[in-house]
Parts: sequence; structure tokens; C-alpha cells
Amino acid sequence: MQKFKVWIFLLAIILSSCGGYKTALIWTDRPEFALYGEFFNTVQKQYKVSIRYIESPRAELYKIENKTEIPDLVVSSWLKNNQMHITYQSLNNLFGTNKLSNDSFYPHLLAMGKQEKNQYLLPVSFNIPALVFSKDSENNYPWFNLSSQFTIDFEEIQKLSRPYNRSTRNAFTRMGFSPLWNDNFLFTTAVLAGANFREGNPLRWDPDALEQSLIYIINWTNEINTNTQLDDDFSYKYFTEPPEKLIENERILFMYMESRDLFTFSDERKSNLDFRWIMEQDKIPVTEDSVFLGIPKKAKNKKAARAFIDWFYKTESQRQLLDYLRTYRINESIFGICGGFSALNNVTEHIFPLYYPEILGRRPPSENFSLSNIMPDDWEFIKERFVLPYLHERVRTDNKEEVNSLERRLSNYVQMTR
Repeated sequence: MQKFKVWIFLLAIILSSCGGYKTALIWTDRPEFALYGEFFNTVQKQYKVSIRYIESPRAELYKIENKTEIPDLVVSSWLKNNQMHITYQSLNNLFGTNKLSNDSFYPHLLAMGKQEKNQYLLPVSFNIPALVFSKDSENNYPWFNLSSQFTIDFEEIQKLSRPYNRSTRNAFTRMGFSPLWNDNFLFTTAVLAGANFREGNPLRWDPDALEQSLIYIINWTNEINTNTQLDDDFSYKYFTEPPEKLIENERILFMYMESRDLFTFSDERKSNLDFRWIMEQDKIPVTEDSVFLGIPKKAKNKKAARAFIDWFYKTESQRQLLDYLRTYRINESIFGICGGFSALNNVTEHIFPLYYPEILGRRPPSENFSLSNIMPDDWEFIKERFVLPYLHERVRTDNKEEVNSLERRLSNYVQMTR
């Protein structure tokens, strides 16, 4: 993976040497976009794109007044903000007869890039969470009977996990599932409970909903897996192996994954695995790092940028990209389009199964998508450094006073950085 990133970076430097009024400069935090740029430059001759890897394009756009280099197109997570009408060019004129169609996109995703009836951002890709298990589970365990072909909720996870548990001398030897195994599962639970994380100073949320989600996890652990200590002891003893190996060895029944990770498993690793999308109260949470693209208002080569957008959002173009990535085995480290499902519904539902057969009959139920709010620029850092550690600690004690509060952690962060 590291070699791949180095190669992509070198390719981006080569592509960045392109110039001229027919060349669109693209800022992106997605290294694989260098491959898309190379492909676009190869399949047509009228326009070119030049790629710059930028770690945080949204933050850099705020500093654009001080830059001699202005992007013509930005492709990144976290682009959506409350000032889209100031930052980005309206893309309404890209839609119409013989142009892009609103119906080509997943409607919830497309709506995220809209403000005051103007389309400022277009969705590129997205991911959703899944619960993974062995294909043999239904044959091996008479009580293992899933209620849906597509989704699974928390109640059903608990129902199926309980009879799987086995213990000897006050220690678990196998366990169906624990919400404590993955901090991102705790975050997903909080989101589905209405924690409503969003941009603030630096972050806002609904504290009551967050606390209720954590109490729910504590009760889940105590009711299904006895207590936190036994749960953590099991993890410490057996999670020296990857979860998919523990499933294969019948040590655990389920594991939590996001689609970007699940579909980059090798064929051998996923040959005996099945999955369901996690849905609670009819909501499937789309991960908050969905990728969007937009044309900055101060872009100089908007015509070339629009030409790239027109090409990129053709079903055939994305099929060719998927084929290209498979030919060079890049699909083994990067899932789909820009690390996720394509925002074009036809591509995800009809083209993806040709490259990811596991998706056949498991299409993401878009009518249940629940999308994230606008997040702060440094959300990834805040989440990894403060939010997830807080969730991890809080669900391991009944007394919230024993844990440094999320408010206090973020307040200290603000004082140090502002």
C-alpha cells in the first residue's frame, strides 16, 4: 500500500506539469485521483487535467487569497460548509437535456451539495457500515436465521449473539459480538441514536442522545456478555488474530466493518464471508467522509473543469476506471470509485457487481440513507483524538464522572490551538 501511495504521488507530480488554458488544475485529498486524471488525459485530446495532492483542500480554500495557484476543481471529503454559495460556482448548468441528470445520482447525496436551490457540490463516493459473518452460519447454527437479505439491526445482532456465547471457568471461549470491539461501532451507534455531531467551536452535539447511546452500549454488554471485564479479557486473549480469522475459526460470530474495508479484502479472505448493512430505526448511516467535488468561484479554467466533470459522471467512464483499476490490481487496496460506492446509482447497482460480485443482491438501500452534518475542518483529528477515546472510556464504566468529559477534552484542545 505504501509503494502504491508513493507511485501515485510521483504520478501526480508528472501530471501537475501539464499547463495551458485547456488544463484544469485539480486539488484533491484522494491519491487515486491521479490515476483518474491520467486516464482522462489519455482517452481524449481536447482538455487536460493537472493533479495536486492537498491534505486538506477545504482548509486551503479559505486561504485562497494568498495563493498564486488557484484550483479549477476540488475533489475531497469535508467540502460541504455553510458558505458554499460564496466558495463554489453553481453547477446548475451542468444538468439538462443531453447533460447530467438528477436521476443519475442517489438523491440524498445530491441534496447534500445543494444550497438555496443551487447545486454547488456533486457527490463522488460514499461508504456505509456492515456486519460481517461466515457464509456457513445459517447451516452451522439452527437458531441463526436472518430476517432481511439486506440489513441487520441492533436487536437482531444481540438476539443472534447470545446463544453463540460459550464460557469456561468464568471466561469466554467464544463470543457472538461485542460493541466494545470497535470504537467506530460505538460512534455509529451514537450517530444512529441522534448524537448529531456537527461543526461548532469546534464541535457541537446532542449530549442527551450521546449519553443514552452509551448507556445502551453498557446495558448491551452487561446483558449479552456479562460485564465489561469479561468482554475485554476475551478481546485481549483472542484478538491477536484479525477478526475475519476469528470468524473462520468460530471464535466470534460477527465483526463490524465499513464497506471501503470489506471490499478490499482479497478473494481468499472474503470467500467464506457474508454481510448485512447495519440499519437501526430505518436509518443506514453514510460515513461522514463522503467525497464531493466542486468548482471554486475563482477558478480560471472552468471550461476544462466542466469537461472533466461531464466525462467523469458518464456510466461508461466509471466502468472503464473500475476496469483499469482491476487490471493493475489497484482495486486490492482502494475500493470502487474514490474509495467507496459511486454516487451514480446505476454504477453502484449495476456496474459494481461485475467487479465486486458480493454486492449482487446486496445493493445499498439508498431510501434509508442517513447523512452526516457539516463537520469542522479538523474533524478527522478531533474524532480520532477526542471523540473515539471518550466513547471507548465511557462505555467501560457505569459512572460517567470517572471519565474526563468530551466537553472538557475539546475545551482543552481549543485553548491550545486557538
